[in-house]
Amino acid sequence: QVQLVESGGGLVQPGGSLRLSCEASDIFSIYTMGWYRQAPGKQRELVAFISRAGRINYTDSVKGRFTISRDNVKNTVYLQMNSLKSEDTADYYCNTAQIGVFGNYWGQGTQVTVAS
Repeated sequence: QVQLVESGGGLVQPGGSLRLSCEASDIFSIYTMGWYRQAPGKQRELVAFISRAGRINYTDSVKGRFTISRDNVKNTVYLQMNSLKSEDTADYYCNTAQIGVFGNYWGQGTQVTVAS
């Protein structure tokens, strides 16, 4: 009923690209969905979100490099990440942009490591 499955992470060199996917259960379908990341020793941050209707917002650090998209039929949210920097290294999670809708639920996340 409540399920988020992130995938697509991996190890890439600086300047490389990755596309993350988030498969969400149907219960998430009406909500604005976001991608979050948490680097070691740092606070979790919301990097991008997209509403059901397609309204999109990005945090300044990823503008021009990341693109969030959403397939409402597949209940899947994507994050295309280009021009990756070492500072993008983190565990990436998807969730509702409004935290707490389904309690403190988080999927397993997917790890992104940007290094030479």
